[in-house]
Amino acid sequence: MKSFLGNVVVMGSQNPYIAMLFIQFVYAGMALFSKAAIAKGMNPYVFVVYRQAFASLALAPFAFFLESQDTAPLSYNLLCKIFLISLCGITLSLNLYYVAINYTSATFAAATTNTIPAITFIMAALLRMESVTIKRLHGMAKVLGSVLGVSGALVFAFVKGPPIKFLHCHPPTDKSQNSNSSIQHSSRGNWIKGSLIMLSANTAWCLWLILQGPIIKQYQAKLRLTTLQCFISCVQSAFLAFALERDPSAWKLGWDVHLLSVAYCGIVVSGITYWMQVWVIEKKGPVFTAMFTPLALVITAVISAFLWKESLYWGSIGGVILLVGGLYSVLWGKNKEDRESETNKQRQETKEDFTLKCITHH
Repeated sequence: MKSFLGNVVVMGSQNPYIAMLFIQFVYAGMALFSKAAIAKGMNPYVFVVYRQAFASLALAPFAFFLESQDTAPLSYNLLCKIFLISLCGITLSLNLYYVAINYTSATFAAATTNTIPAITFIMAALLRMESVTIKRLHGMAKVLGSVLGVSGALVFAFVKGPPIKFLHCHPPTDKSQNSNSSIQHSSRGNWIKGSLIMLSANTAWCLWLILQGPIIKQYQAKLRLTTLQCFISCVQSAFLAFALERDPSAWKLGWDVHLLSVAYCGIVVSGITYWMQVWVIEKKGPVFTAMFTPLALVITAVISAFLWKESLYWGSIGGVILLVGGLYSVLWGKNKEDRESETNKQRQETKEDFTLKCITHH
């Protein structure tokens, strides 16, 4: 019986890791579906509106029935905070992300997304939500792991080297080569503009990750919180889309990849994974959540290699090694820090109990 209970506890402690791995697979699917829909002419602003609408409709019944007994208060002040967080972290980050792709390339967008762990770590440290003790081994591991993770993701995206022949993947098609050539000939001004916009999108998303913690403490109904943020983001994105897209035909959805993409991104990505991320942030913090972000790039590349016969290169393998090494370094540092914190907490409680007993005895 004790062994069974021990296994249950161990499995429970692994749930945040399993959830984050699942989320990264979902995000890999999001990149593939979004690319297909926008490549076939769907307006990116309209895409965000439908995505958030599907998410709101999918989550609303669960939020109503599963948390109907929850009497979490929703004050005007808290509602304003949720509105601003939705505007910054979801509405702006998603729309800026798709705008930036128009000025740069999809590869550049996927690569710069992996700066999210570093930006989150820096912002959390500046806001004193994440401890940085370089004098301790776990502090050095967190800092070094962040640098290695981002470096590995950039190496994976930009350093090719010789192709891996044993996978029998075909080289890129002429179409992809022409696409890369057209990107190279784009104006430097647009490239710089797109880079800054992408950096802004990533920064907005990092701020959303960090600010979820304080909001959850005030409003602990996580399903309702996620549904509310998706709905608010849908309304905000609709105002933006109506202002920037005046063609009514852009809003039409048929039984094609457009409908499949917005349904997947709305129900699975914006709905399920947003709620899962809020849960993981509550359990492990924003930096732990952000450190899994680079895995989506690796998963996307592997799926593309098998589905679209895109080549993988030895430079990518080197990037994966750095990425995984950095990820495990940060996770080790986080676990070590959490264990020390738990040990110190138990010692403090034991000391207080002993002091109380002494006072009671005398």
